[in-house]
Amino acid sequence: MSHEGVGLRAVMRSAAFLTAGVLAVPALAACSADDEADRPAAVQDIAPASRDLIADGGTLRWAVDAVPQTLNTFQADADAATSRVAGAVLPSMYRLDANGRPQINPDYLESAKVVGTSPKQVVLYKLNQQAVWSDGREIGAADFAAQWRALSGKDSAYWTARNAGYDRIEKIERGKNNLEVRVTFSRPYADWKALFSPLYPKDVMGTADSFNDGARGKLKVTAGPFAVKKVDRTGGEVTLTRNARWWGRPSKLDEIDLVAVARDKRAEALAEDRLDLAEIDPAEAERVTLAARNKDGAALQGASAANGTHTAGAKGEKDTSGDKSGKDASEKKGASEKKGKDKSSEEEEDGKNAKGGRSHQDARGEKGHKGEKGDRADKSDDGDGGKSDDGEKGEEGSKGSEDRSKAARLQSALSAFVVRKSLEPAYTQLALNGSEGPLADERVRRAVARALDRRELARTVLQPLGLPAEPVGSHLALAGQPAYADNSGALGKQDAAEVRALLADAGWVPGGPVTEQKKTEKAAGSKGEKSASGEDDRPGDGGTYVLGEDDKPSGARRGLTQDPRDHARKQEQQADARSGAHTDEQAARHLDGRKYAGRGGLAGAYAPKGSAAPKGSAAPAGAASNVLAKDGKALTLRFVVPSGQGSESLRAVADKIARMLQRIGIRTDISKVSDDSYFKDHIASGQYDLALYSWPASAFPATDARPIYAKPVPAADGSLSVEQNYTRVGTDQVDQLFDKALSTLNEDEERSLVRKADARIWAAAGSIPLYQRPQLAAARIGLANTGAFGFQTPVYEDMGFLKKGAHPSASPSKSR
Repeated sequence: MSHEGVGLRAVMRSAAFLTAGVLAVPALAACSADDEADRPAAVQDIAPASRDLIADGGTLRWAVDAVPQTLNTFQADADAATSRVAGAVLPSMYRLDANGRPQINPDYLESAKVVGTSPKQVVLYKLNQQAVWSDGREIGAADFAAQWRALSGKDSAYWTARNAGYDRIEKIERGKNNLEVRVTFSRPYADWKALFSPLYPKDVMGTADSFNDGARGKLKVTAGPFAVKKVDRTGGEVTLTRNARWWGRPSKLDEIDLVAVARDKRAEALAEDRLDLAEIDPAEAERVTLAARNKDGAALQGASAANGTHTAGAKGEKDTSGDKSGKDASEKKGASEKKGKDKSSEEEEDGKNAKGGRSHQDARGEKGHKGEKGDRADKSDDGDGGKSDDGEKGEEGSKGSEDRSKAARLQSALSAFVVRKSLEPAYTQLALNGSEGPLADERVRRAVARALDRRELARTVLQPLGLPAEPVGSHLALAGQPAYADNSGALGKQDAAEVRALLADAGWVPGGPVTEQKKTEKAAGSKGEKSASGEDDRPGDGGTYVLGEDDKPSGARRGLTQDPRDHARKQEQQADARSGAHTDEQAARHLDGRKYAGRGGLAGAYAPKGSAAPKGSAAPAGAASNVLAKDGKALTLRFVVPSGQGSESLRAVADKIARMLQRIGIRTDISKVSDDSYFKDHIASGQYDLALYSWPASAFPATDARPIYAKPVPAADGSLSVEQNYTRVGTDQVDQLFDKALSTLNEDEERSLVRKADARIWAAAGSIPLYQRPQLAAARIGLANTGAFGFQTPVYEDMGFLKKGAHPSASPSKSR
C-alpha cells in the first residue's frame, strides 16, 4: 500500500444494520454488471512496436528508488526493485495481461489445469521442454517442491514474509516425466494460479541458510531473458545482461541498468543523459511536456496545458489514455499544428531513433563527448564573465547567469523525452480509523463517507493529467478485472440530508455547547509543536491547522501514545512484505505515489511538502452554530497527511475533503508529518482518524485482500492483531465471504463472493476508495515496448530502441 504507494501482491479485504431505511438488504447484493469489468479505465502507454522494428543491442538505463536489499521477493525487505529484477531473470508460470487477468506464460508452461477435485484438488503443470536454468539443469518438480517447503510456514528457520496458498499444499511430486509436476492441495484453493510466480531454483529454496542469505545480493542461477551481472550498492546500480541460455525470443537489449535515483532528482538525471526511462511525479511530467512544446516553437503554457498528449513523441506515439474530452481537444490542436510540424518532427525523430539504437559503448561515448563540450563552454563563460570591478558582486552575478544557463540547457535536454501515462493498478483511499473516537461509531463513518464528492476528488488529481477521472467503485478490483463491479451503492450516494440524519442519530447536533480544546497541546506530528519537516506551525509551512475552526495552527485533540493492545507495530515488517511485488512502490515508505512498498506500495500514493492551509478556511460569522457537538465536544477529526515532496496531490485532496466535511459541521485537524513517520508512527499504529494511502489491485483478491479487511482479533499476548487492516474495521461476514471465495473452484462463484464481500466492506465504511492512481513515465523518444504498463506484466525481451526511421506500431508482434 502506499500513500500513494505501497506495493503488494500479497495484499488486498456484515455490515451492522443502522437506523431503519439507511442500509437496506438489497443494497448489499453486489452488482452483476459484468460489462463493468470488460475494459480498464485507461489503456497502457508503452509505444508498442513489433520486434523487427527494434534495433539489436543497446543499454536501457531505468530508474529505481534504491538498489534492493534482497533479490528474494519472499523476504520482508523485498521492494519494487526486487520485483523488477525477478521479473527479468526468473520464471513466472503466469503473467498478467492488459486487463490484469492471469495468462499462462508459454516460455515456461505448456499447460496448467485442475485435473482432480475429489477427494483432493490436484493441479497438473506441463512445463516447456526447453525451459532450463542458466546452469543447464531442467526446471522441474524439485524446484516446485523446494519452494513449497520453504514457504509453507511449517519450518520457522525460513525467514519468510508471506506464505498465502503454499500453506494449503499437501504434496508435490513428479508426473509421468520430468516435464510434469503434480501439486495436491490439502484444502481447495481458488487462487492456485498465484503460486510459483516467481519460481526460484532449488539452490535458493532448498535450505534455510540459502533462502535467508543466499539470494540477498546475488542470483547465481536464473532462467529468464536476462541474468544478474552485478549488484553495486555503493554505485547505486544493478546490471542485468542477456541470458546466454535463454530459449525464448532473444532479448533486444544487451543490458538493463537499474539505476537508483530519488524521485525529486529524476528530471535532472534524465536531462543529464543518465537515464532513459523513469517513473516521475506530475511536476516532472509537466517539465518534460513543456520542454517538448518549447522545442516545437509553441508558446509555453501553465500546468493545465499538460493534457496528457504526447507533444514530442515519436510519430505514431499517440495518447490513448486520456478521457474523451482530452482526446478531442488533442485532435483539434493536432489538426491546426500538423501542417507546419510534420516534416520537422519526422526529421527530428529519425535522429533521436538513431541515438536510441546505439550500443552501450556508444551511449557512454556520446555522453562523455557531450559533457566535455559542455565543460568547455562553461569554462569559457567563467573566463569572460566571472570577474568584475565589483568583486564578489560580479562573481555572484556571473554565477547566477551560469546557473540560469545550466537550468535552460537541462530543460531543453528534456525535449528528448516523452511522457507516457496510464492508470496504475492501485487506488488511493480515505481510511477511517474505527478503533476509537467518533469514528468508532459506524454511523459517523458512513456520514463522513457520504459527505464526499468522490468524482470531484478524482478530478482534482487526474483531470490535469488528461486521465479518466472516474471514482473507483470497488475495494477488491479495478475496472478491467473480472471481479470488478461498482458496489458503492451499498454505502449510498453523497447526500447532505442523510448525512445530517446519521450524525443526529449518533448524537452529534449543530449549535450545542462546545468546550474548546486548549491550544497548548502537542501537535499530531512526530515532532509535536513543529511539523515533521522541521518547519514552524504557520499555515502553509507544515504543522497543524483546524479546518472549520480557524486558519491558525492548532494542537491535536489527543496525544499519539501507542495503544498497548495494538499489534500493528509487531506486524509492520511482515505486512510490508505481504504486500508483495506487483507495483513499483513498496509499503516500507507508503508514500502516495512511491515506495510506495511498497503491492505499497506498494507506491505509488502521492503526498506533498508543507502545503498551505486552505485560503479562507476561517469560520464565517455564525459558523459556530453549524459545528456539530456532543457532550460539549466539537466533532473534530485528526487528519494526518505526509509532508514530503511528491505529495502535493495527496495534500490537495486532503484539503478538499476537509472542506466537504466543514460544510456539514465536521472540523478536521490537519497534521502534516514526515514521510518516514507517516506510515510507521501513524497509520500502522492507529494514531489518526483520517488518512490517505493506497492499495494495489490484485489478480487474486480472495488471497491478497483478505489481510487488508480481516476483522482484528486479540493475539496470544493480549495485543490486537490487525494484519494489514489499518482502519481496524472488520466483520465476521466479510471474513466468511473471503473464506468461501478462497475455497471454491468455480470462477463465477468466486467472483460473486468477492463482489459480495466488497459490498459489505463499503457498508462498514472503514475504507473509501477515491481514484485510481496515475502512472507517469518519462521515456526517451524511440524507446519501445516500455513506459506506463498499467496492469500488464512487462515483457523484458521485447524492450528496446527503434531502428532509424521506424515508428511504434499498433501492437507488438510475437515474431522473432
